[in-house]
Amino acid sequence: MADLSLETTTKMELIPFGADGRELSAPSGSTILHALRLNGIETPTLCYLETLTPVSVCRVCVVELDGNRTLVPSCSRLLEAGMRIQTDSPRVRLARKLVLELLVSAVDMSLVNEDTRAWMHFYGVDEQRFERGAVPVARSTEPVIEDNPLFVRDYSKCMLCYKCVEACGTDAQNTFAISIKGRGFGASVSTEFSVSLAESACVFCGNCIAVCPTGALMPITEYRLRNEANWRPEDQTVTRTVCPFCGVGCNLELTVQDNRIIKATSPQDHSITHGSLCIKGRFGWEFINQRGEEQPVNSVDQTTMRDGHE
Repeated sequence: MADLSLETTTKMELIPFGADGRELSAPSGSTILHALRLNGIETPTLCYLETLTPVSVCRVCVVELDGNRTLVPSCSRLLEAGMRIQTDSPRVRLARKLVLELLVSAVDMSLVNEDTRAWMHFYGVDEQRFERGAVPVARSTEPVIEDNPLFVRDYSKCMLCYKCVEACGTDAQNTFAISIKGRGFGASVSTEFSVSLAESACVFCGNCIAVCPTGALMPITEYRLRNEANWRPEDQTVTRTVCPFCGVGCNLELTVQDNRIIKATSPQDHSITHGSLCIKGRFGWEFINQRGEEQPVNSVDQTTMRDGHE
């Protein structure tokens, strides 16, 4: 993950550039987004994550670059000396607002994070602007897929950010169980030949869940609690601990509600995991909750865990 501290980069070559009327600098090799954040200029993103290769598909992070005919994605454009950048011009504001309005017209954005909600408010997004009289996008009418006991797939919330595909590929897991099928409005995330996850190459690590920004991928425990109107963030605590299953030292953040573990994640800034876990670390905690109960809410198949899905 990129280090966002100028103090740690003083020995690197600094490149001068201008942004919003300020004269700034950033280390050589930085993207525009990294350079802006180093200098305290906030820029919205949806498809970008520090631990993944930028794919530049959401276009929420676009900026105006002097001498460039089109707006450029700041997450993937490398900084060059002397660049003059505008991050809050009328053109940039209009583009970001339009992208968010188009997204919310086609995707259920009800579970996006607070930062995205704040940006939508900042740009005055009209959430119904393109919904009036529109035909629903094909994937927005698909039912929730529950084909395994660990997590669900709700493509009505999928904005095709590619994060799950990248996390399943060379950036993290190297499993390649999922990719994008179709084109245009018919595009969606899919396993090979659209088989179930159990029939695919999926190892159920859940790293796709960890990077999903919209709740399209969700642990089944969270999904059921939300459906029962019993998901209560105000009553939840998060405790960091070390995964007990092996000696690697992965850190876990255990979300607890009503004295029960309901979700396990890993911090993005941890030097070992960078947010990634195996099936045991992410889903193998149910035995702590059960303690004699006969019908576990979320039971990891022990055979699956033993026979290579790690």
